[in-house]
Amino acid sequence: MATAYDINPTELINKAAIELKKAKALQIPDWALYVKTGAGKERVPDNQEWWFVRAASILRKVYVRGPIGVSKLRNFYGCKKNRGVKPEKFYKASGKIIRTILQQLEAEGLIKQVEKGVHKGKIVTPKGRSFLDTLVRMKDGTGGNKKTKDAGTAKPGDAKADAGTAESPATN
Repeated sequence: MATAYDINPTELINKAAIELKKAKALQIPDWALYVKTGAGKERVPDNQEWWFVRAASILRKVYVRGPIGVSKLRNFYGCKKNRGVKPEKFYKASGKIIRTILQQLEAEGLIKQVEKGVHKGKIVTPKGRSFLDTLVRMKDGTGGNKKTKDAGTAKPGDAKADAGTAESPATN
């Protein structure tokens, strides 16, 4: 079964952002149109839908790394600030943005707060896991359980199997 580990992260995040935009609990706050995503940034994001892309990215990051908290996510989304002639310096990302997105994802039921031994933070709920895994299966086009018939039975010299490949001449 395909999981979020099996797909290009950029494709998964873009698909998840489109689906999260439909969620009622995930809304762009009024102040989000005027803020930078961190102290190291010079301008606000260009993409009008950046909130949903960041939410999808955080959801994937919690899926892969959970339990994870705001501090680790701030480090991940931080960047180096251009300080002119002085050397660049690393600045963490905005904690308010990450905290608000985590609260919205928790209200949607996709993540939850846990304590695993000495580690505490957010992890993905079964609903969140199935949400991301469904998006991965939609990318495959297989729907999850379908297996192709006669897979791997084509021989290298087969005209149908080689048609249009670089090694064989195209048949007209």
